[in-house]
Amino acid sequence: MQTWYFSECPYPALPDPDTYDSIRVSLPNKNFDPVVGAGLYDMYLDLWQQADEQGLNVMTNEHHATATCIVPATPLMAAILARTTKKARILILGNPIANRRDPLRIAEEMAMIDVLSKGRLEVGFVRGVPFEVLPANSRPTGMHERMWEAHDLILKAWDEHEGPFSWEGTWHHRYVNIWPRPYQQPRPPVWVTGTSPSSIPPIAQRGHTMACFVTGWDMTKKLYDSYRETYTATNGVECPADRLAYGVQVFVGETEAQARVGAEKLRWYFDANKVPPYLAQPPGYTAPARLAMIGTSTAPVPQARQAKNQSLDWMIEKGVLFAGTPDQVVDQIRRFHDAVGGFGHILMMGHAGPMGFKETSRSLELYATEVAPRLGELASV
Repeated sequence: MQTWYFSECPYPALPDPDTYDSIRVSLPNKNFDPVVGAGLYDMYLDLWQQADEQGLNVMTNEHHATATCIVPATPLMAAILARTTKKARILILGNPIANRRDPLRIAEEMAMIDVLSKGRLEVGFVRGVPFEVLPANSRPTGMHERMWEAHDLILKAWDEHEGPFSWEGTWHHRYVNIWPRPYQQPRPPVWVTGTSPSSIPPIAQRGHTMACFVTGWDMTKKLYDSYRETYTATNGVECPADRLAYGVQVFVGETEAQARVGAEKLRWYFDANKVPPYLAQPPGYTAPARLAMIGTSTAPVPQARQAKNQSLDWMIEKGVLFAGTPDQVVDQIRRFHDAVGGFGHILMMGHAGPMGFKETSRSLELYATEVAPRLGELASV
């Protein structure tokens, strides 16, 4: 099993939540102090550097108009990591390609980072969260179709080496011929996030790595089972474990008490996510069939949606956070891994909210030296 360390790079120094209605989209940027932000960027980059030095991979993502993530352009952060890290593979998860104006720009950016890193890039594509339809000046309808068309255009731009080709669809390009082309051949590995069982088949049919985030035991198993079924039907072979990834919060302490103190700070990721319904569910973002299921007993529910203000014990029990001594964290990961049928990647959110460098660094060190080596024992069930 491979581990990818990441933080959403939050800006937690905010006023009382009762003074604003949303942490996303509408929170005035007067609340951002550039001096504080510069220090945070230094800390986040130092932690990624530590992960590389201790043998872990690294992951970065982007969000827009929000204090939950002050990385609005993940290619910039990945380009820095391509130059400053030495061994870690660099995962971008991901590029919100349904909201970007020009997929070819993404193809060029990713190819350049792949060359800079000498072939260490893994490229993730996401549809984009509902909160960011407004900041992107996008439309919530047709996002799945735009995402897969953008995906196809980007991959063709990476694969075609004999001169310009044309593309006619949502995007119109008469001459596509990107420079540079990727370092990895035929292309960098591709990841796509899965959010519901119906979104999984197109990912599995293409053989991309599918990642789900803090979805808990039941929802994760449903997503993985959907992927495995389609992958096997498409390829005629069993799905390898490295096609599946799970994103989860992790804090490791020398004692259980220390771990609980750190893990309580990780929960900021859930508790601070104050968003009104009109931003959380813009009309047209969710397909009508999916909307009809929401609220029914048959609808699978990601545990992240229920985690706000829950106890730490609830979060550990539901599999949205792993915390404890190295032995306890290994046991928690092993039990979750076996219950969902196996997976090959842990996307470790090791930092959130007000956590400082020292406590995050120590947890990361304990994970890298005492947890990660033991995860190699895990195999697909």
